Amino acid sequence: MSEKTPLLFLPGLLCDHQLWGHQIDSLSDIADMTVADLTQDDSMTDMAARALEGAPPTFALAGLSMGGYVAQEILRQAPERVTRLALVDTSPYADTNEQSERRKGFIEQVKQGQFRGVTSRLLPMLIHEDRLKDAALTNVVQGMAEGVGKDAFIRQQTAIMGRVDGLDELAHVHCPTLILCGRQDALTPLEVHAIMAEAISEAALVVVEDSGHLAPLERPRAVSAALRYWLQV
Repeated sequence: MSEKTPLLFLPGLLCDHQLWGHQIDSLSDIADMTVADLTQDDSMTDMAARALEGAPPTFALAGLSMGGYVAQEILRQAPERVTRLALVDTSPYADTNEQSERRKGFIEQVKQGQFRGVTSRLLPMLIHEDRLKDAALTNVVQGMAEGVGKDAFIRQQTAIMGRVDGLDELAHVHCPTLILCGRQDALTPLEVHAIMAEAISEAALVVVEDSGHLAPLERPRAVSAALRYWLQV
């Protein structure tokens, strides 16, 4: 039997290991998986450094949204340790002024004691509109947010606002790369993923139909199938 591939998952904003639950279950025959803790730090640099401290010497790397930003920072800090890369529902760009102002508004709302209100406002941006009444899905999303908590939310938003533009650096990625996006992702749209796929010489673009920003939860089988193929290329 061939040796399993070490695989490090990086969750998105207000997400934890549950984001990757289906993938962890279904890929256990070919991968040894861990999920990094991205709740402790307020900069991409420190998030990436902490993830690297707990990672194997070399590993495949998959990050969604904020986790994708951290993945790109890991590539800046230790590119030689990453054997495969999956960027899922994410972006190579720094925040626009409008995005940063929206994040500051969310932080202020949380500081005023309205953390649950923030998660409710975020939900329509995170999942396909047809699933907003899917209680099984929305309960997982809101449960992850409650588990991460308001203090970590502020740290994560601060880190996201401070990230750098990394599009030009993607040309230096030379490992097998999967760029995956939900067709209806409202936060990091498909056209952004097409640009990333074009920038990386060994990248394949996969579009997950009928999915918003949280494709691993919304369309878990499709995402797991794409990751399985990517791990075996």
